Amino acid sequence: MWVITLYSIDNIKMYEYEKEEEAVEAFKKIQGTKILSEIVYFNDPCFLN
Repeated sequence: MWVITLYSIDNIKMYEYEKEEEAVEAFKKIQGTKILSEIVYFNDPCFLN
């Protein structure tokens, strides 16, 4: 999961995306102070044996 966190003077907004491509596209369009993060859960199949 990908999350864009948008900071403004009065509040914080967060937007979730399943695919990196759509998150990056939205990130480019959003104005202001922002952070793009990848959320990794430790119970994802890639971490299980």
